[in-house]
Amino acid sequence: MFSKLATTSAKRFSPKTMAPAAAGARAFSSEFFPGIGKIQYDPASKATDLTFKHYNADEVIMGKTMKEWCRFSVVWWHTMRWGGQDPFSGAGTLTRPWEDGTDSVDMAKVRCDAAFEFFNKLGVEYYCFHDIDIAPEGANLLETEKIFHEVTDHALMLQKEHDVKLLWATQNLFSHPRFMNGASTNPDLDSYAWACAKTKIALDVGLKCGGENHVFWGGREGYMSHLNTDVRLELDNMAAFLKMSKDYANSIGYDAQFLIEPKPREPTKHQYDYDAQTVMGFLNHYDLQDDFKLNIEPNHTTLAGHDYEHDLWIASKYDMLGSVDCNSGDTLVGWDTDQFAMDIKKTTLAMKIVLEQGGLEPGGLNFDAKIRRESSDTEDFFIGHIGGMDAFARGLRNAVAILEEGTLPDMVEKRYSTFKAPLGQKVANGTTDLSEMFDHCVKTGEPPHMSGQQELYEVVFNEAT
Repeated sequence: MFSKLATTSAKRFSPKTMAPAAAGARAFSSEFFPGIGKIQYDPASKATDLTFKHYNADEVIMGKTMKEWCRFSVVWWHTMRWGGQDPFSGAGTLTRPWEDGTDSVDMAKVRCDAAFEFFNKLGVEYYCFHDIDIAPEGANLLETEKIFHEVTDHALMLQKEHDVKLLWATQNLFSHPRFMNGASTNPDLDSYAWACAKTKIALDVGLKCGGENHVFWGGREGYMSHLNTDVRLELDNMAAFLKMSKDYANSIGYDAQFLIEPKPREPTKHQYDYDAQTVMGFLNHYDLQDDFKLNIEPNHTTLAGHDYEHDLWIASKYDMLGSVDCNSGDTLVGWDTDQFAMDIKKTTLAMKIVLEQGGLEPGGLNFDAKIRRESSDTEDFFIGHIGGMDAFARGLRNAVAILEEGTLPDMVEKRYSTFKAPLGQKVANGTTDLSEMFDHCVKTGEPPHMSGQQELYEVVFNEAT
């Protein structure tokens, strides 16, 4: 999750898909994506058609509809704001014809109009935003709060009009220079207080807009050098910040699911929320494990050196998987690329985990993904999301087939079958000891040489995907 609020490209329209921008952005309020209707499910359509080939929203699978299993959400920061920059580029490349080159309140409302048309045509029921993605900051905190409410009042009106809900909101505590040394881990109390203040406002807006979750992403919560860092104080302060946030939410009657999003590095050399196990350990140490779950971004998981599905799997096994930022990265590129997930084997593994835990509600599959810098046409925003939604729909179907066919789960169960014996049960309930284990080894002798059969498991999995 990263919000890059740079100015959009000077190019005002795509000759292929859009008409030139009029003098006032409001001129686009009638239709922002002309020539593109509501995306339909058509399994017989061609790959080049703007249709879903696999995602059939109302199809019932294992007792739930596809849209209930997936709960797809579109993010504001990539889809509505990112201009196509990367670490080596200056100007953006992406086309948004409604942009007037400003970050005014009126422009923010126009973006809302465009966004909800996009949600409606794509057929998603959820969206997400950071505070400064959807509304500009003012000259001071009170003005920022006023603007945030004015713009989100407009968004709330559109939510009701289009029957779209807020999956989650969050506060950007990493872009502004005041947070260059961190937010809840900042060595300066005034900057720390700003992090708390912005979070209070974001929670107020989340409650107003019916946000079902609230995400905490520590974009700069980490360190660059241990020489200038009091690591224990920073972690203590971060825990205090999270406790204050939960207490405030309780005080205003906001019962949203609270989520922490792990990330190993970038921009800091070492993030305190490195991966799922690190975050779970932190939450348990500070007695926050009952108040927070995890929002897993697989792109971050691979940056931590794990397989795509690792953090999803670990979090789920401890009942800590709350939501997913369903993107992917490029292992040959050294930064967080936030690509749409298109690898069907990976989406199959992800959806198998979601199925096994019974779904993600109130979380969802949030497209924290951006089209490539080179994909510059307005139509490409639809293509990226359609491809991602189809990829997870295929993953869902594959995962259902794996679980219903049963071969792979049966193989795993058989591999651990000895722990169903009486001694294994004593291990599980904590009623054995090392002396009994010693006696068991004396009695049974050398254990059998058991193959892990990894290749066989891979063959079985490949057959299902």
